[in-house]
Amino acid sequence: MERDVGDRQSRFLRHLAAAAMLVVTSLGLGALVPRPFVSSTPVALASDAAEVNERRTVLLLSSAIHTDLALPIDANLAEQFAFLADDGLDPSQAGVSYIVAGWGGRSFYIETPTWNDLKPGPVFSALTLDRSVMHVGLAGEIDPTDPSVAVFELEERAFEQLVESILASFTTDAGGAPIEISGANYGEFDRFYEAEGWFNAVAGCNLWTARMLRQAGLTTGWWTPLPALLSASLHLHNSP
Repeated sequence: MERDVGDRQSRFLRHLAAAAMLVVTSLGLGALVPRPFVSSTPVALASDAAEVNERRTVLLLSSAIHTDLALPIDANLAEQFAFLADDGLDPSQAGVSYIVAGWGGRSFYIETPTWNDLKPGPVFSALTLDRSVMHVGLAGEIDPTDPSVAVFELEERAFEQLVESILASFTTDAGGAPIEISGANYGEFDRFYEAEGWFNAVAGCNLWTARMLRQAGLTTGWWTPLPALLSASLHLHNSP
């Protein structure tokens, strides 16, 4: 009897180790294998803060589990996001340097502004299947040398394609306006909106960010569910 129990425990540990190795291998290959395999649009990561004013620049903002894209504000971008003003968030107001956009699971994203707000329900939704939302905020100056910030520069057309792809992620009403989720904001300078697609932790927010960047001509890893993997793949597959 004791030997049978020991054998079962040994088999369980071997299976657990194999599963862990499979996950680690998948994560590694997900960053190493480029997507797309061949890029036709030359896009470079900025290697010097002095370069950021030479082209249209975009910032990748990373936390432990989530990434956002920060778009530098100008008159044209403010007009494209004019719907924010209708919802009490005017992107053309003084002091605004960036529009920050991200995509995620409805329950976890809205109900977990900080780790202190973590609850089992939203976590379960994120690990299974949840409706998605867009989160948009206004930001002032952002330090491009901060370790949580990656800077890359785009040709004008590539930047426009990125903005168009982000806007296409919003679910719109019959009049073509993004649909705000009333009362779901974290504070005075952000809003949540209904979004296209469904969320799952395996195909979550960081894969949306990667897809947006690919629309602008950047090459990412094939599967980058974590911010660190996405950031590493961007540096690996794009010229400095």
